[in-house]
Amino acid sequence: MAKRANKYHLKLDLVSLASGEAPEEEKSIEVDFDNHDEIFKIIDVLKEKDLFEEKGQSVEFAIGLKLFSEVMIKNRNHPLFEEFAPAFREFMKKLKSA
Repeated sequence: MAKRANKYHLKLDLVSLASGEAPEEEKSIEVDFDNHDEIFKIIDVLKEKDLFEEKGQSVEFAIGLKLFSEVMIKNRNHPLFEEFAPAFREFMKKLKSA
């Protein structure tokens, strides 16, 4: 039986360049993905923890963390994650206890 997962749709638009110049072309990407966690609940929890000076960074952190960690879980035997996985587990324990 297949594991159930939450399904998400993410759209990312380039709004402006660091140089202050307008982008030469409109850039946008959309991706559909599955995640075993309910990401909006995680966003709420991290916003409540208020870990960062800038309020919006909790949302950025939650989205980035969940995208990254789900790929790592799905590819847990990939050599790329061999050395990193133990440190990541410790990081997640620390984050959950913060």
